[in-house]
Amino acid sequence: MYHENRRILLTFLLIFLSIGVIYAQRVPSVGVVNFDVGGGANPSDAAGLTNRIVSELTSWGTLRVVQGTDGVEFIIRGTLSRQGNTVVLSGRTIDAATEKVLNEFREQAANVGALSVPVFCAKAVERVPLPNYLLGTWQSTINLPDGPVVCIMEFRSDRSVRVERYDTWEHKLQNALRYEGYGTGTYSYAGFANRVINISSRQVRIDANFSVNLTLEETLPDQTAVNQSGMSIVFNDNKTAFEIVNNMLPCGRNFDGPSVYHSAVLGFSNFTKIR
Repeated sequence: MYHENRRILLTFLLIFLSIGVIYAQRVPSVGVVNFDVGGGANPSDAAGLTNRIVSELTSWGTLRVVQGTDGVEFIIRGTLSRQGNTVVLSGRTIDAATEKVLNEFREQAANVGALSVPVFCAKAVERVPLPNYLLGTWQSTINLPDGPVVCIMEFRSDRSVRVERYDTWEHKLQNALRYEGYGTGTYSYAGFANRVINISSRQVRIDANFSVNLTLEETLPDQTAVNQSGMSIVFNDNKTAFEIVNNMLPCGRNFDGPSVYHSAVLGFSNFTKIR
């Protein structure tokens, strides 16, 4: 009985600690300085972009955002300029304590309205320690008539990926091929709260966007490199599972119709945390 009670207590503590790690991730503070102008750009356009970027970052719910530099940990500065028929919004993010430039970035378009504020913001906070609920090891399994196709990946805090297993599969002329691949890669992650996007004419609230660039071995030729960007994900309530709602990580093809698999392309989209 003693050992049984002790086992239950230890199990409870592990669950409690894992939940604590999820919800105790610190929310960093970011200040956005009024953007400068150069090269014939309009000051009112720069002011409008500053306000749009503050609103965008605030909407994520994973940052404390102010307009200015008082009491913040990170500072975003930018310059709007015109180069011929193109407008360019360049920026840099600075560590307020050390004044070190963490990264520099830019977006350009034919006009100010066409500049992608969400993409600019994602680049701006790429090295800001946002709460990252993707950390850990995740598994996706696709059950097929001839056996499961499995992906196991570890997302690390340094934005690297260890691919423990990445199965690739092909069904052609009634023959199935499966390879158990593996490899390495990098990823980017931008977490949100209350972000809504349109998918197939319906609105979906997403929790984050992420991108991966994987180099794989022992796979089918089409999957030796997997580079997917702009993937939107939804977590479950306790951040132990997520779904890619607008894309997938490709892992094979089905040439033999719906009796084998419901679509021509196979991909991983539903993941469960295993470590």
